[in-house]
Formats: sequence, structure tokens, C-alpha cells
Amino acid sequence: MRKIYLIALFALIWASCSTQKAEEADLIFTNGIIYTVDENNPKTEAVAVKDGLILGVGTTEEMLAHTGDNTEVIDLQGKTMTPGLIESHAHLMGIGYNKLELDLMYVKTYDELVEKVGEAVAKAKPGDWITGRGWHQDKWIEKPDNMVKGFQTNDKLNEVSKDNPVFLRHASGHASFANDKALEMAGITNLTGERPGEVEGGEIIVDDFGNPTGVLTERASGLVARLVPAETPERAEEALTLALQELVEKGITSFHDAGSGQDVIDLVQKFKDEGKLTVRQYIMLTGRQPELLEEWYKRGPMIDSTDHMLTVRSIKLNCDGALGPRGAWLLEDYYDRPGHRGHETLPMEVVTEVSEKALPLGFQVCSHAIGDRANQEILDRYEAAFTKNPGATDHRFRIEHAQHIHPDDIPRFGQLGVIAAMQAIHLSSDRPWAIDRLGEKRIIDGAYVWQKLMKSGAVIANGTDAPVEPVDPLPSFYASVTRKTLEGLPEEGYEADQKMTRAEALKSYTLDGSYAEFEEDFKGSIEVGKAADFTIFDKDIMEVPEQEILTTQVMMTVVAGKVVYKK
Repeated sequence: MRKIYLIALFALIWASCSTQKAEEADLIFTNGIIYTVDENNPKTEAVAVKDGLILGVGTTEEMLAHTGDNTEVIDLQGKTMTPGLIESHAHLMGIGYNKLELDLMYVKTYDELVEKVGEAVAKAKPGDWITGRGWHQDKWIEKPDNMVKGFQTNDKLNEVSKDNPVFLRHASGHASFANDKALEMAGITNLTGERPGEVEGGEIIVDDFGNPTGVLTERASGLVARLVPAETPERAEEALTLALQELVEKGITSFHDAGSGQDVIDLVQKFKDEGKLTVRQYIMLTGRQPELLEEWYKRGPMIDSTDHMLTVRSIKLNCDGALGPRGAWLLEDYYDRPGHRGHETLPMEVVTEVSEKALPLGFQVCSHAIGDRANQEILDRYEAAFTKNPGATDHRFRIEHAQHIHPDDIPRFGQLGVIAAMQAIHLSSDRPWAIDRLGEKRIIDGAYVWQKLMKSGAVIANGTDAPVEPVDPLPSFYASVTRKTLEGLPEEGYEADQKMTRAEALKSYTLDGSYAEFEEDFKGSIEVGKAADFTIFDKDIMEVPEQEILTTQVMMTVVAGKVVYKK
């Protein structure tokens, strides 16, 4: 009798549970191909969302059980969803300002650049500055007749702009091009001496007679840049608005801003307070303002643990230049410029000082290093700081770019727990001419070595370095898995053994990106309890032929359970 009673009781409890209605969702996505980046459940077809977090993951039928009177159901109709993409290294305001100035990213010849400047001059008043960004002499389909040290000269620029100063930043941000009017205003005229044109941390390129050619590399650009009129608050707001719109259109839900001052932090905070911040921001303090760092050392990190929309807990140091202008700091001479090894753009003792100050205060240090000398020097200084602070084990210090590394230093990333924040798209854009800078052996041994780094135990966070490259993640994803140019060359890819798998590439753009900002428990994968940040594509980027990755389009971007972009 007792046995029958217990069976009846259990049956009653089971019936009660089975009829209890599932928790109501705010939003349900159904009928999709959903890649979760959760190794325990890598693929699913539906997701339920409540209060900006993931309520459930499973089949369409299971998730529809969460439907209530106020639930919105979005039928994905077979489209592909991934965790929201994380841009791990780019420049927020640069993306916006690039839309307000001359965009020279797609210029194919010097003459085309001159033509664009001429058009801008025709619309400007005498004396107005003409500014722009994006030119890259190694990407032009034909070289100018007159070149000095691998760069064009400003003769033609002077012809179209006699009364307007012109200042055009290189695509890399590590060089600039100015006309004579701008050079005269900066006091840069004929230069002589044993090493004419050299300045601390940079170079004014001059011809054989000491005449400036208009090209300024690394810190020399500041001689003219300081004369460009400061941006107005109104223009800054316009630039931020344009940047945020660009990000959501490209499927980006979180953004690591690689070095900004208090003005940008305050502006982003203003947008957040006004409900206009549509993409989560992880802002690095610029190391170019020592007084700013001192203020933040006293204040401590600003970690947004409530809605995770704006966090400031890292410091960006710019330690060398880029390969394009031959500013990356190398252990040996440039292959195509004997006697030249690039520039140490920040004294290494500053890296030591900042690392040792930041670590016990809970700040992450993110150092720009492209050349093998810069990478080695920074690893040395990080290691010394870790040794002095043995209790700070979860530091997640980063090297931004880690583009060219000496073979002896590759294993140190994993051993030290240093994150490699790399931009795969640089392989597509730079590799065809980077071999001219480094030579074949250095390219094979230590350039863009994604697999070697991952096998060392290092985490790779992916991105674009926009506006150096377009902020679109799909070309960078394509470069990650093919190691080809965007034209599909070479057929097998450059140094094909270093390709990422598609799963590795997606993880580098999601979960590994969240790890690089201490947020892997909150976002980066589609799991119950995590942020409802999603990117939805019209094609299955994990399965389509590789060239179709480049024609895939973002159909929807979701941040905290809200659709912030829909195509």
C-alpha cells in the first residue's frame, strides 16, 4: 500500500512540473544554424532571451515553450547566428573621423590621391586644412616616377594645393604626407647634417639635397599634426555616431578601443547615459598622456559590472612603428633598406615603469609591437614586472599586433600568459610586400604565426585595427582561414601551415576576444546566463566555400537582447 502511495505522489509531482509553464522570454530566435562557441554544445537551432541575457538554448520546439503574451519570435529562416563579434583592436574615433575627412583607403595610384586632394581644395576656403587618411604606397598599382626611400614626393601635391595646408595620414597611422605649405608652417625646411631628417622616434624623409619630400614617419608626424585645428565637441559627437553605426552594420557587438584620452571616455559615457551607446566599449587609456595615467592610477580601474557597456581597465603603449613605413623596430636591418632597423617610438623604461605600476593596481597593459625587437623588449619587461608581482597571476597583459616575432620569443607568449591581439587582415593586405621588408626567412620563421602562437598556449584575439583596415570582420575571418589576399592569392595561401580552422577563427573573434577583456564569463559564447549578443549572417560562414565568406552579409546585430541593426 505504501509503495502505491509513493508512486501516486511521484506521479502527481511529475504532472505538476510538466504542466508548469516555462519562463516567458522577451525574444526567441528560431530555425537557425547557430554556432555557440560552447565546446559542450557547439551547434543549436534556437535561443531564448530575457532581460538581455540568454534564457535558453536548444531546439526550436524547446525554445518556443518560452513564448508568452509579450514575446517576440524571430524566425531566422535558416540564416546563421554566432555570438556577437568582438573587435579586439581598433580606433573608435578614427573610424568616425575617417568618414568626415578624405578617405584614401581605396586610392590605387598617387595621381588618384592628388586628384582627391584637388577636389577638396576646390571646395575649401584659402587657408583651410585638408586632412585625410588611408594612403599606402605599397598598395598602389603603379609607383610614381619620383620616389625617395620608397615613398612618393609632394611635388604634385604642391601643384594642386598652394594655399591650403595638407596633412594625410598613412593607412597604418605611422606616417604622414604633407604639402610644402604645411611643412613651412611647421618650420620644416631644408635639412642638412650627418643624418638629415632624423628626429627622436621618427624621420623626416628628405632627398639627396636635404629637401623635405613631404613624408614624415612615426613621431616626426607630430611636428605637423600639432598644427591641425582641434576637433570641436559637435564634430566629435558626429564622428562617434558614425562609428557606432558602422560597427553595428558590420555585426560588431563589443569593441576594444586601442588608446584614447579622457575626452573620448567622457563622450562615450555621455552616449551611454543618453541611451545612444549601441556597442559595448572596452577603452584602453592612451600611454601618450602620462598625466592621464597618473590620474587613473589614483582612481583605479572602472569596471562596468552592471550592464557591461563601458569599461576602462587597460593602458595602451605605442612602442614601435609599422612595416609599411619601415618604422617597425627590428633586431636586424630591413631587407630593403640596409642600415635601418626602424624606431623605438617609446623609451623601453616607460614600458617597465607602466607595467610595474599598473599590475598591482589591476590595470592590464597592452603594448603595440610589430617588429621582432619591439616584441622581445616588451616581453622582457612584462616578465620582469610579473616576477616582481608574483601574486598578480591573472594579468592578461597583451601585445597588440605581434606581427613579426623572433622564433625564440614565440613560446614566451604562452609561457607568460601574454595575449597576442593580432589582426588577420594584415596578412592579406601586407604579406605581398612585407617579404620585401623582412626577407623570406624572417617571414617564414616569425611573421603572422598564428598556429605557432596557439600551440605555445597563447590566446589570439582578432580584429582589424580600423581605420588602418576597414572594420568589417568578414575579410579578417577570411584571411584567418585562407592566408590569402582578398583576390584569393596565392592559391594555397601564404605559409599555409599557419592557417586557423574556421572554429579557431570564430573563437578568436568571440570567446577569445572576451577573454582579452576579462569578460569570458559574461559574453563570447551562446550559453544560458550569458549576454544576448548575436551576429546573424545570410550565409553559413563555417561551411560555405571560402571565397563566399567575402560576399556574406550581416543581416542583424543584437546587443543585450536588443536588435540594434537589421538589414
